[in-house]
Amino acid sequence: MATIPISSSSSRFIFRTLPKTLNHALFSRHTPSKAPPFSVLIRALSAQAAAAAPAPAAEISDNKVVKPQWKAAIDFKWIRDNKEDVAVNIKNRNSNANLELVLELYDKMLNLQKEVEGLRGERNNVANKMKGKLEPSERQKLVEQGKNLKEALTTLEEDLINLRDELQLEAQCIPNMTHPDVPIGGEDNSKLRNMVGSPRKFDFPVKDHLQIGKELDLIDFDAAAEVSGSKFYYLKNEAVMLEMALINWTLTEVMKRGFTPLITPEVVRSSVVEKCGFQPRGENTQVYSIEDSDQCLIGTAEIPVGGIHMDSIVAESSLPIKYVAFSHCFRTEAGAAGTASRGLYRVHQFSKVEMFILCKQEESDMYHDELIKIEEDLFSSLGLHYKTLDMATGDLGAPAYRKFDVEAWMPGLERYGEISSASNCTDYQSRRLGIRYRPSESPSTTSKKGKTNQAATKFVHTLNATACAVPRMLVCLLENFQQEDGSVIVPDPLRPFMGGIEAIYPKST
Repeated sequence: MATIPISSSSSRFIFRTLPKTLNHALFSRHTPSKAPPFSVLIRALSAQAAAAAPAPAAEISDNKVVKPQWKAAIDFKWIRDNKEDVAVNIKNRNSNANLELVLELYDKMLNLQKEVEGLRGERNNVANKMKGKLEPSERQKLVEQGKNLKEALTTLEEDLINLRDELQLEAQCIPNMTHPDVPIGGEDNSKLRNMVGSPRKFDFPVKDHLQIGKELDLIDFDAAAEVSGSKFYYLKNEAVMLEMALINWTLTEVMKRGFTPLITPEVVRSSVVEKCGFQPRGENTQVYSIEDSDQCLIGTAEIPVGGIHMDSIVAESSLPIKYVAFSHCFRTEAGAAGTASRGLYRVHQFSKVEMFILCKQEESDMYHDELIKIEEDLFSSLGLHYKTLDMATGDLGAPAYRKFDVEAWMPGLERYGEISSASNCTDYQSRRLGIRYRPSESPSTTSKKGKTNQAATKFVHTLNATACAVPRMLVCLLENFQQEDGSVIVPDPLRPFMGGIEAIYPKST
């Protein structure tokens, strides 16, 4: 999932000195209002609309304010009003977000906005006075006053732009809120949600998928290492057919549930990666960035699918929108090492089928349950033994409000391994991607001028879930369905997609 960006420990913003002819009492702190009960925390951490892109930030006292490449619709007032709960959430999720700095910058911005509005009002008053008949001396005084006001206003407006930019950057580091039922702690604190089947008992020595793949001439890691480097592989013979069967069977089954199939772009803009909650250029990033460009290779189809409706208002009647997308995925797997990630379990390039839903806010919990049910049905159909976990706060990426993981038994690796996850991101992503819908049930009103006022738009909720991550499914199938004679049984649902092949046998020499 996403890596939380590290925010600075102190403000980078330095204010300019105002003209000596003006005296302004700037930046008084506001006392936050009392936080409401936790039940309201389901709403997102973002405002109704992102401000229009301001002019480029100017250099201030030898420091430059970094200009955000995009703006999330962050609800700063909500964060301030619920700061105690937001602080606890940041701590529980091991985030480096700097809430105190966000609140400080927000208070400064509110006060600076008042100062700007006050100067604009004074400037308008001076302009109105100059429309009348005036003595030359009086007009000259107004001209001088207008110049001073213009200079002060220019300074404050530029400072306000820079302050908004810094506030936006700092606030983007704050993770989504968390479902109240999510267990608090690290991965070990995750809660068992479901257990299906039991580990198969073997009456012969169990092989891992690396040995099986070599003996059946299905996988070649050595040649791929020479051609591409470590953690790459060639699939051969029936393994190629098995990958295609998994993809086509999964697409067919998920499409039966009303999902629209997609094949996505596998190169996307860095800004879209960031808006989905991933960090493309940070330390230990999982994202491959393309040098001298603003593009990246995708690590999951969630990213290009999330971008389809970017900056748009979808019809409420079209919701939910359900996609099932096939793509190749690319991950650096920075920091991954050891026997737990050997073979196909953790690789740099792989095929994956991803489910993605856009829905109304009140329906996302229901569709989260639907997604995990689809995953469980698929894995049960293949005869896998697995468990479903409600992942703890420390294992949630920045966008996830709640995440269920499915871990299947891998007898050759002698452990459970994650094969799927399903996340409800509420409106964390949609507020960054700008995806809204307009409620149809809200009655429109007519203004005094006779114009119809439409109901206010709302941000959609987004959810994503892995239907089939091919390499880890290959690990499960090869290790769980191996036979004493060295063959591997093909599960019944996949046989029609493999030309009727029922088992993979050792090649005759």
